[in-house]
Amino acid sequence: MLEIERKFLVKSECYKEQISGKYKIVQGYLSVATDRSVRVRLCKDKGFLTIKGANSESGRSRFEWEKEISLKEARALMSLCLPNKIEKIRHCIKFGKHLFEVDQFSGKNTGLTIAEIELKSEDEAFEKPEWLGKEVTGEKKYYNSQLCQKPYLEW
Repeated sequence: MLEIERKFLVKSECYKEQISGKYKIVQGYLSVATDRSVRVRLCKDKGFLTIKGANSESGRSRFEWEKEISLKEARALMSLCLPNKIEKIRHCIKFGKHLFEVDQFSGKNTGLTIAEIELKSEDEAFEKPEWLGKEVTGEKKYYNSQLCQKPYLEW
């Protein structure tokens, strides 16, 4: 229930040569506050309801609870979400001993590409691919919950 992840901007499209899988994600937010968010996600013909807590001081970890729900339930809840749904293609890339998830955003967040890596501890070491750019872990404007309120194209 503790999510530990780091986020980075992607500085080149070289990652596309290493993709092992990809899929579309659409997500909306039922609630966004400084200390929590409630999200509905449509992904791979499945629905998910996710609650995330406030970030740790480092921005690298936070409480996360996720439950798979039916596609019908997810679509119904999506109609209650805040405007500006998040739309993205997630690319899965195995690099070293870790999996990077590279999100290429579309819609009102077109032009933004972010790589995430989930870790077992906040100080876990990992290999950084050449296409990994500036670290944005803890920078709130890059959180999906914030991108639905102030999309990348409005920056």
